[in-house]
Amino acid sequence: QLVESGGGLVQAGGSLTLSCTASGSIFNVNVGWYRQAPGKQRELVATITTGGRTTYADFVKGRFTISRDIPKRLVYLQMNSLKPEDTAVYYCNAETAVGAYWGQGTQVTVSS
Repeated sequence: QLVESGGGLVQAGGSLTLSCTASGSIFNVNVGWYRQAPGKQRELVATITTGGRTTYADFVKGRFTISRDIPKRLVYLQMNSLKPEDTAVYYCNAETAVGAYWGQGTQVTVSS
């Protein structure tokens, strides 16, 4: 099970940090953050492997940072220099050998 937290309302240029906590063995896999804005498809934001290797979508490079704390079973998404177009529901995802797990999502709203 995955649970996201940390969303909220922030002004453009501000920052937020999202957290994703996982239970059981589903944490010992690669984890990704996705987002879905109203009327749009869900899109990949960033990923982190069990070894700490990271990838980012071009539209967040230089602004967002994904990290993980393995002992605490947490994955973070630090979001800086937020823009109104970053407004979306952000989801945590874990791909395991038995399937994909998703959290319930956390709303991020960036006001202009």
